[in-house]
Amino acid sequence: MVVAFKVTGGEQGGWAVLHVSGELDLMTSPVLRQKVHDEVAEGRHSLVLDLSEVYFCDSSGVGVLIASRRLIRSCRGSLRLILPARGAAEGSHVNRVLGALGVRRLFDVYGDLAAAVDEGTEPLSA
Repeated sequence: MVVAFKVTGGEQGGWAVLHVSGELDLMTSPVLRQKVHDEVAEGRHSLVLDLSEVYFCDSSGVGVLIASRRLIRSCRGSLRLILPARGAAEGSHVNRVLGALGVRRLFDVYGDLAAAVDEGTEPLSA
């Protein structure tokens, strides 16, 4: 089975939004890294990564998420992740991986796009 990795962009409520789907691994993580860099280079420092359709994430994917957080913070921006409790089939694989590695607490995580772009909504607890 061949799975397509895709990153599509948009904007909502003043936030740049990147919708990511497929496997986030050694082969695909450079694509996401470049898309994040492109957004920052264009002056967008409020970024939402919608990872609800990512069903596999390895250490290189986690590395891209941490590097993206570092980049956005260096620009005094904000990075928010969408990791729904029951996204991508039976649960967010990315959420489980971040939790297992002990880095989930580094990110502001929301359950859906509406919550992620709403300034009044608190992130989900780690």
